[in-house]
Amino acid sequence: MRLSLRFVLPLLLVLAAFAYAMVPLVDQFTLRWFVRDLDIRANLIANTVQEPLQEQLAAGSRAKTINFFNRITQDERVYAVGYCASTDSRPLASRTLPAEILCSDLDRWQAPGEHLLHSTQGPLHVAVKPLASEAAPAGQLVLVHDMSFVARRSEETKRYVFYVFMGIAAVVSMITVIIAQVSWRGWVAGMRALLRGEGLLRQPVPQTASPEFRPIARDLQRLVRELEADYRSRDESQMTWTPETLRAILHSELAGEDVIVVSNREPYIHQRQGERIEVQRPASGLVTALEPIMRACSGTWIAHGSGSADREVVDRHDRVGVPPEKNAYQLRRVWLTPDEESGYYYGFSNEGLWPLCHIAHVRPIFRSGDWSHYVAVNRKFADAVVAEAKTRAPIVLVQDYHLALLPRLIRERLPAATVITFWHIPWPNPESFAICPWRDEIVAGLLGSSILGFHTQFHCNNFVDTVDRFLEARVDRESFTVTLGGKATAVRRYPISIAWPPDAEMVGKPVEQCRAEIRQANGLPADIAIGVGVDRLDYTKGILERFRAVERLLELNPEWIGRFCFVQIAAPSRSRIEEYQDHEARVRAAAIRINERFGRGGRDSAPPILLKVQHHEPQQVYEYYRAAALGFVSSLHDAMNLVAKELLASRDDERGVLILSEFTGAARELPEALIVNPYDADQCAAALHLALTMAPAEQRDRMRLMRGLVGEFNVYRWAGRMLLDAALMRRRGRLLEKPATRKA
Repeated sequence: MRLSLRFVLPLLLVLAAFAYAMVPLVDQFTLRWFVRDLDIRANLIANTVQEPLQEQLAAGSRAKTINFFNRITQDERVYAVGYCASTDSRPLASRTLPAEILCSDLDRWQAPGEHLLHSTQGPLHVAVKPLASEAAPAGQLVLVHDMSFVARRSEETKRYVFYVFMGIAAVVSMITVIIAQVSWRGWVAGMRALLRGEGLLRQPVPQTASPEFRPIARDLQRLVRELEADYRSRDESQMTWTPETLRAILHSELAGEDVIVVSNREPYIHQRQGERIEVQRPASGLVTALEPIMRACSGTWIAHGSGSADREVVDRHDRVGVPPEKNAYQLRRVWLTPDEESGYYYGFSNEGLWPLCHIAHVRPIFRSGDWSHYVAVNRKFADAVVAEAKTRAPIVLVQDYHLALLPRLIRERLPAATVITFWHIPWPNPESFAICPWRDEIVAGLLGSSILGFHTQFHCNNFVDTVDRFLEARVDRESFTVTLGGKATAVRRYPISIAWPPDAEMVGKPVEQCRAEIRQANGLPADIAIGVGVDRLDYTKGILERFRAVERLLELNPEWIGRFCFVQIAAPSRSRIEEYQDHEARVRAAAIRINERFGRGGRDSAPPILLKVQHHEPQQVYEYYRAAALGFVSSLHDAMNLVAKELLASRDDERGVLILSEFTGAARELPEALIVNPYDADQCAAALHLALTMAPAEQRDRMRLMRGLVGEFNVYRWAGRMLLDAALMRRRGRLLEKPATRKA
C-alpha cells in the first residue's frame, strides 16, 4: 500500500500540472472554434436576409429597413446589423451598431484575425459580407455578434477540463492501487475480463449531446418568413409588384407546387407563312398576367391549339416548350374538330354566354347542339388537366367563360386539387341569368372551384345571388363562401390590370413625334386635335354610341368641325357570327354618314371620324394613345376594360384626358376620368368638349392620380393575390388534415 501511495501521489501531481497547462490551450482552441462558427453563422444570416433586405432597400424606406434590422437583433446572439451602400455613406443600421464601425473602414474587419472588437459591452465579433444590388454595386452587410457567451463557455470549459483530468487521475490511481494489490495472474485475469466487456467498463458511459448552437437556419428562416408575412399584411398596398415579386411569392409560398393554367386562348401561336413557321404572341391581358407565373414555376399551360402550324411543332404528347427563345414551361395543346369549335366557341360561348352576361341588348342564342359541344370540349380539357398533373393536389388556374364546367370536372377526378377560376366578363343579375337553359349546370360547374374570382364586388354579389336563387347550397355572405356538396368555394374580387411599367419600346418615341407621325400617316392637318378609341369590333364596346357622341359634339359646338378628328381602331372579331357582321355594317355606315354630314373636304380639312377596321400591333396602338388629346371608352357593359388602363400607361407626359363609361369595372377604380353614360349622347358630347378644352394643369393632376393607381394595382398584384390566397387555403387544409391523421 505504501508503494502504491508513493506512485499515486506523484501521478496525481503530474496530472494536475498537465491539466493546468492544458487549460490555456483548450481556451485558445475554444475561441477559434467559436469564431469559426460565428463566421459560418454570419454567412447563413447574410444569405437568408439577402432577398427581403434588397426588397426593403429597393422600396427606399429607411425606417422600415432599420425596423427590419432591429427585428433581426432579437436573436439572442446577434448584437447589431448594418448596411453600407458605399464607403462614403453612413451605415443604415440597428440602434445597437457600435460607433467604431464605419463604412469607410470596413476593410479593417475583413483582414485575417481582425474580427474581434473589444467594447464597453464586452467582446464582439464583426463580420462584413458583400450584398451588392443594381442600386449599390459596392453594398456590404455588417453583422455583429455578442461574444460574452464565449467567456462564460470558456470558464465552463476550464472547469470541465479540470474535473475530467481529476477524474482520470482518480481512475488511474484506483487502477494502480488495484494492480499493486493483486497477483500477476489476477491482473491478467482481470485484463481478460475487461477485454470481454466485463468488470469496470461493463456499465455504459453516459454521453451528453448538448450542441453549442440551436438550429440557427430554422430559426432564422422562421423569423424571415414572419417578417415577410408581416410586411405583406401591413404594406401590401405599398409594395412594388413586379414579375420578380411574383416569382418571390411562388418560391416562398408555393415552392415545389404543381401549377397548371387552362384557357381557351394559347399564349403562343405557331402559324405557317409559306415555307417557314412564325410564332405569334397574342396581345392579351390574360397572357400578360399569367406568363410570369408559368415562367417562375415551370408549370404547364393547357390551351386550344388554333394555329395553322401548331400540330407541326408539338411532341407526341401534344406539348411544346415555350417561350421559343428559352423554354420556361410547357404548352399542352388540346385539339378541337371544326364542329366542336363552332359549337363550343362560336356557338354557346359567344352567341350564348357572351351576350347573356354583357346585357348589351343583343339576344342570346342557345342551341342544344352547341351545349353538347360545350360539355364535350370541357371534358377534353379536364382529360388534359388530369394527364398533365404531376401530383394528386395541383394548383389549377381556370380562365374565363369558355370553361365554366371544368372546375367541377377537375374536382371529381382530382379531389385534392386547388382550383382557382377567374371569370373575365361580367356576371349578370339572377333575373338575366335565369334565361340560360343550363343555368344550374353552369353555376354548379363553377362551384367546383376552391376560389372563384371576379373583377368587381358587384359581380361577386350577382353570382352569390344567383346561387342563392337557383341552387340548394349554403351561402355565407359574411365570408362570401358557397358550400355545395360539402365543398366550399370562396368568391373573391380580383380586379385585373396591365403590366407596369410598360415596356420601354412602347413609350420610347416622344409624344410630339408620335403626334406628328400619326397626323402625317392619316393625312390630317398639323393643328388637328385627335381623339382615339381602341376596341374589338364588338357590339358591347359602344362604338356606335361613341360615334353619336362625336356627331352631337359637332352639332352643339360647330367650332370643332374640321378641328377635331376621332380615330377609331376596330380590330375585326368573331366575323363568323351574324350579329358581329351586322354590327360591323352599322358601324361603317354611321362613320360614312357623319363624315358626309360634317366633312368639309379639301387639303386642310379632316373627317370627323377616321375608322380603321384592321389589326394594329401593340406598339402602333401605343403611338395613337400618345398622340391623342383624349381617349374615349364607351363600353355598354364591361367587366374591367384594359384599354383605359393601357391609355394611362402610355401617357408618361401626364397629358391627355380619359372619357370612361360608367358601365366598366375600370370606372370604379378611376374616378378622376370623365365618367359618362354612353347612352346619353348629350352628356358624352359635353365630356368631349370638356376634354378638348381642359387646362394642362388639370390634365396633369388627373392623369397623375390615375397612373399612380394603375402602377400600384397592376397585373402582377392581380395574380399575386390569387396565389397568396391559394397558398393560405392549402396551408389551412393541411393543418385540418393533421388531427385526423394522428387519430388514425
